[in-house]
Amino acid sequence: MKLTAQQIDDFNREGWLFLPELFDPEEVALLAHEAVNIYDTERPEVWREKSGAPRTAFAAHLYNEAFRILGAHPRMIEPVEQIFGGKVYMHQFKINAKSAFTGDVWQWHQDYGTWKRDDGMPQPRAMNIAIFLDEVMPINGPLMLVPKSQHAGDLKASHDLQTTSYPLWTLDEETVTRLVKEGGIVAPTGKGGGLLMFHGNLVHGSAGNITPFPRKIVYLTLNAVSNYIRTPTRPEYIAHRDFTPIKTVEDDALLRLASARRRSSRLSADVMPEAAPSPLRERAAPRSQQIRLGEGFISHSTPHPVSRFARNHPLPQGERV
Repeated sequence: MKLTAQQIDDFNREGWLFLPELFDPEEVALLAHEAVNIYDTERPEVWREKSGAPRTAFAAHLYNEAFRILGAHPRMIEPVEQIFGGKVYMHQFKINAKSAFTGDVWQWHQDYGTWKRDDGMPQPRAMNIAIFLDEVMPINGPLMLVPKSQHAGDLKASHDLQTTSYPLWTLDEETVTRLVKEGGIVAPTGKGGGLLMFHGNLVHGSAGNITPFPRKIVYLTLNAVSNYIRTPTRPEYIAHRDFTPIKTVEDDALLRLASARRRSSRLSADVMPEAAPSPLRERAAPRSQQIRLGEGFISHSTPHPVSRFARNHPLPQGERV
């Protein structure tokens, strides 16, 4: 999968790019089902909120076949290689839960600030590329981005060890206010399968989720091989030490796995099994009660051009959703 010249220009200017419904519903259903199963396990890679609800699960590509495939999927890897102009390796892999009713905030921060301070990453030549596993709506804690804030460089940050269960290098209110005045705030929203990529220095965060609608997102942090981390302080399942360039799988690998799982378990062609609710699992409203609030993004500034992607067809330039 290749980005258009317009999409690359948009990314370099704004610091982010959103491609709606890049993955098929069957692929997304498999990943969402596997994510909930992982959240139910008791293993060090699964971090929980102070309430006990899942917050994030690290390194699933190392112990789950579906996420192993996603971690080498050409739709995830090739756009980042195109931006960096070279091979990448997996610096970090996580599935953020933002559980229904209990999903906590992610404070305003830059990802590179943590990668530099905690992992010894030399340059911001790494970025997150993410796929929505649930519908992301304006009401269920969407990721908020400050466009163009990557141009401010690596900003001063403080290590917040108290606000949530996850330590994070965060920005002060004065800095965020100044950057928002310059670039505004956007919040990409859309159905499961949408792909979001953003610069390592882009300022972002998200509010808590008090709705019945979970908001799972998988993040691949891809780093240029030449930019490998020098002095990691975090566990290897958070900051990987394997700098081998990623070799991509076939584009239909995830769909083939989903089809095989469906056949073997005699599932219906359209619906994956839903997890039974419990206090520690994600809770979602019945399908009949789920709402649709529109797709695209909400913005406090001039909208960013968002491009649609349809497999086997050229990518139109600058189409908004």
